[in-house]
Amino acid sequence: MRVPFGKVKSFAAAAALVAAAAVVPAAAPATSASAATGTPPQVYGAWHCSNDACTWATVRDMADFDQQNHWLIDRGDGRPSVNLVVLSFVNPLTLLNGTTNSGNADGVPVGMNQAVVNYFTSHGVRVMLSIGGITYTSDWNTALAQNPTLLGQKAAALASRLGVGIEIDYEQSSSPAITGLQAFIDAYRAAHPYDASGADPAARLTIDVAAGDRWLIDLDQYATAHWLTPAAPVLDYANAMVPNKQPTASNAEANWQEHLTGKPTYNPAIPPLAPAKFTGSLYIAEGSQVRPECTNFPSSVQNSTGSWTQNAAPAGAGTTNGLLGYMFWAAERPATHGVTTQPPNSCEGGVGAGATAFSVPVPMPALRQS
Repeated sequence: MRVPFGKVKSFAAAAALVAAAAVVPAAAPATSASAATGTPPQVYGAWHCSNDACTWATVRDMADFDQQNHWLIDRGDGRPSVNLVVLSFVNPLTLLNGTTNSGNADGVPVGMNQAVVNYFTSHGVRVMLSIGGITYTSDWNTALAQNPTLLGQKAAALASRLGVGIEIDYEQSSSPAITGLQAFIDAYRAAHPYDASGADPAARLTIDVAAGDRWLIDLDQYATAHWLTPAAPVLDYANAMVPNKQPTASNAEANWQEHLTGKPTYNPAIPPLAPAKFTGSLYIAEGSQVRPECTNFPSSVQNSTGSWTQNAAPAGAGTTNGLLGYMFWAAERPATHGVTTQPPNSCEGGVGAGATAFSVPVPMPALRQS
């Protein structure tokens, strides 16, 4: 199942696995996250789709933007609900070609402008731009075939201009262009070297992988083995993306455990991924019903997985317990139909309450490296 411009992150292509992920979670005790001990999330962010299903094809009126998105910078007590917002999506081929049309200027959606970036950064919320998304997979392939080095240089220049980081969302499930993607990353890192301190926003470069290890297998294997090793990191971290439907807590934890453990029986094997090198992801806007992940933290999956994510132990990589944090799909209007996070469905009571329960640091601190 693929939804236009959605963050459709199936942990497997098989229908049985998709069905397993679709079970609606049961309510969890209100005290489970607040009572949990472990490593608090350092990354607690939301992908953001603007009001047009992730195209960002219009310049936003900032008064309206604030009305629709105020919950992101104010959980109800003046503190932001998140410490990261990822504006989604930039078309990689449009960026490479420097296209200017009704929705883009020099290859960048016109809505992804300095005013929107400053709206968040002025409140201590880090901003990144996501290049790709499942709708633009073929455009990633074309861009990587044409000139991946130039694409990396243009992404780096864009990051410098807006003061943002870059997320790689390349969802080629079979035979991804790894050589081209390596050239993209090399060009980006030539302009913005890896920065463990996190002080330079443009040095933050991340990648999306599937919810577990059974989809995007080639990309997952290579990224884990070559770009996400604590001893020699190239990318800052990965996001284990949402499956096709909101998972139960147990299914979410099983997916994330696959990254921790790896797949030693695969050829080539997927090595273990350090807990400090990835986030887990959940829906806040999906389907026709408002989700507790958005509005009711005590009944949410982030609440019922809170203890697990803060205490998940290394299983062959890394030295510290606890996933890096959570990401949420997606703020405002991620699809042309279905629920949004616009008022009255804003997420202070879900994501915002979670930020309080988990003691999420705002602004984001230097991230754990191992």
